[in-house]
Amino acid sequence: MCQGPLHDLLVDLPKVEHHMHLEGSLEPNLLLELAKRNNIELPKDDDAFSSVESLLARYSRFTSLDDFLHYYFIGMTTLITESDFESLAYAYFQKAHSQRVVHAEVFFDPQAHTNRNVPYDTVLSGFKKAQARAKTDFGMTSELIVCLLRHIPPKDCHQAYLQALPDLQSGKISGLGLSSTEKGNHPSLFKESYDDAKKHGIKLTAHAGEEADVSYMASAVDDLGCTRIDHGIKLPQDPELLARFARDKILVTMCPLSNVELRCVKSISELPIRQYIDARVPFSINSDDPAYFGGYIQENYCAVQKAFNLTVEEWANIVTNSITLSWCNEERKDEMLKDLSDTLARYA
Repeated sequence: MCQGPLHDLLVDLPKVEHHMHLEGSLEPNLLLELAKRNNIELPKDDDAFSSVESLLARYSRFTSLDDFLHYYFIGMTTLITESDFESLAYAYFQKAHSQRVVHAEVFFDPQAHTNRNVPYDTVLSGFKKAQARAKTDFGMTSELIVCLLRHIPPKDCHQAYLQALPDLQSGKISGLGLSSTEKGNHPSLFKESYDDAKKHGIKLTAHAGEEADVSYMASAVDDLGCTRIDHGIKLPQDPELLARFARDKILVTMCPLSNVELRCVKSISELPIRQYIDARVPFSINSDDPAYFGGYIQENYCAVQKAFNLTVEEWANIVTNSITLSWCNEERKDEMLKDLSDTLARYA
């Protein structure tokens, strides 16, 4: 954690998270507990699953996105019942609340569950119950974003989208996303689902520019119609696209610790945060899969501060963009902006 002069402010800032996979908050202790409870046999030929400590040690040496995803999807196999999904999400909301997250827009991956015969309604119901509890217990608001898994054939992803469509239309789910293995799975492959979602006025985002080049970001905007891009660290490769993101206020949901852990960059200081600030590209700072990458949102805020030594004004702009470009209603945004203003006044 950073211990500079702005540390107390970074702790106290009201935070908004836009890029966090609920399944990626499955801590090793809960993973092993659920495996035992649900009689799930974890790989016997992998010593990583022998204890909490060995899992954490393995998580500290991922070599790539696909190496991480191997463990990510194994972890998911322990989630079976509605109660499992509720416990998972509530544990995240509880941790996020302790780090002053006031609003969270979180991903979930129903295909990873329905493909192993866990009903879609079981997944959604568990997560919705956790959301309701978090609002009652912590005053934290949240939105769900359903992700299509791009390593699965697009026609199967479209069926998953159609299954979620009634809940997207009703507002139970707030938006559509695209995640999983990026390289070789171009955004344009999923145009059918996104075109239909646009007709229904559904909010759209997609993972792009994490491991693949900036053309994936351009495709996510031009072919899919996304108004938000997840990760998006390759934007400086295309100055014209960078200027467009600034002009059109397309939010980039950055995940600093994740980018280092998955070897997208060697250090936080290599991320284009200073370029985005200077070019007025709006971005937020998020935790991605915090149980696997060694840090929740506070640790990411501190890592950025340690690398870039940002000013109070720069942090105020980052959090303001995080609030104003969220997918909640205007009344909730006004409440969060007032919270931010009051917090900054204490550090004036």
